[in-house]
Amino acid sequence: MKISVLDASTLGQDLSYDNLFDLGEPIIYQTTASDEVEKHIADSDVVIVNKIKLNESNLKNARNLKLICVAATGFDNIDINYCKSKKIAVCNVVGYSTNSVAQVTIAMALSLATNLTEFTQFVNDSSYTNSGIANKLTPVYNELAGKTWGVVGMGNIGKQVARVAKALGCNVVGFRRNPDNDFPYLPLDELFKVSDIISVHLPLTDETRGIINKDILSLIKKNAIFINVARGAVTDEETLADMLLKGKIGGLGIDVYSTEPFPPSHPFHKLLNNPRVCLTPHMAWGAFESRKRCLEEIVLNIKAYYKNEIRNRLDI
Repeated sequence: MKISVLDASTLGQDLSYDNLFDLGEPIIYQTTASDEVEKHIADSDVVIVNKIKLNESNLKNARNLKLICVAATGFDNIDINYCKSKKIAVCNVVGYSTNSVAQVTIAMALSLATNLTEFTQFVNDSSYTNSGIANKLTPVYNELAGKTWGVVGMGNIGKQVARVAKALGCNVVGFRRNPDNDFPYLPLDELFKVSDIISVHLPLTDETRGIINKDILSLIKKNAIFINVARGAVTDEETLADMLLKGKIGGLGIDVYSTEPFPPSHPFHKLLNNPRVCLTPHMAWGAFESRKRCLEEIVLNIKAYYKNEIRNRLDI
């Protein structure tokens, strides 16, 4: 079995691929440029990919390809319909990053709500030493207890965030296409009107692309904190940047972008070094335990496929 890992660098440099060598003949590519994809998968039986887009243009000559394993839960980079038409199986990994993403979401909220960047800078630049005053209490911050936390997307990650937010004393409301009985649910516009913190945990689909648009964002409270750890394209990034700069939103925590990495022309480039903004490089999913779990799940997906078992299949 020939296995190609196309973008191992996105999984970190500290993982062991020994389990793949137990399955067959893996070739580990740290990166694969768009014009190298066809060559790197030409003889592959199995392809493991994280961020690279796979579609008819680069799959059409992969004659031996039987299985694509996405090293993620989201699979918007894979043309599932084309894979179905060519009988190429596709698997993702579910639930591996729940704790990692929830942890970063909570960390962003706590940092922004407490103005930690500004307070630590006050100490780091010696302003505290030179002040002659024992403490500094501006900018003013508020307790999260008693505030309303709106969770947009109540899958595994969203529900974990909701549980932690509730433990912090927040009143949790959620938005979900098919509500259950676990938490109170609201329509999206109502959630934006009442929430003091909003975190987004939606997959990117035709239905969710741009769902958090200018009209929805106009409903947000002036001092609310908005966090997106899902996909950049579910939001109107230009509007978010403009609202932050005009003081129409209290803070932004963003880990995902419509273009990754984002270029100097991206609207968030204007927000660099802003103390009311926490921008991170799509790392929320990537705690060591999460990445290790992801690779272990991929191995199980490959084994299941070759046993004719259905496991995490996206094409059926």
